[in-house]
Amino acid sequence: MSNIIATLEKEHMSQLERDDKGNEKIPAFSPGDTIIVKVKVKEGDKERFQAFEGLVIAKRNRGLNSAFTVRKISHGEGVERVFQTYSPLIKSIEVKRRGDVRRAKLYYMRSRRGKAARIKEKIVAKKTQ
Repeated sequence: MSNIIATLEKEHMSQLERDDKGNEKIPAFSPGDTIIVKVKVKEGDKERFQAFEGLVIAKRNRGLNSAFTVRKISHGEGVERVFQTYSPLIKSIEVKRRGDVRRAKLYYMRSRRGKAARIKEKIVAKKTQ
């Protein structure tokens, strides 16, 4: 019985991972990366997309129930938001910067301010042929 549910979840996830044009909607990202999440916001009878840019401090991989936490500083105040990875409210996710960290959960960033809150950038070597 659980195999049927797992199969259905995998099919549903593969449909949600691609947009209408067949492009990848959900890129590979990890904690420490700076990402821009475009979220659908409904205000009254109007709908628009709002960009939320911040640092990924946690990622929870649970199949269709996967989620990730993004933290940013807005007007000197820390703002965290938890997004469901396969939510229909997410239009797109864009990786702006790759971070080089040694932890899976970066909750210690909550207590860091200013220059102490910086994360080293991951430098990816290009393959030469």
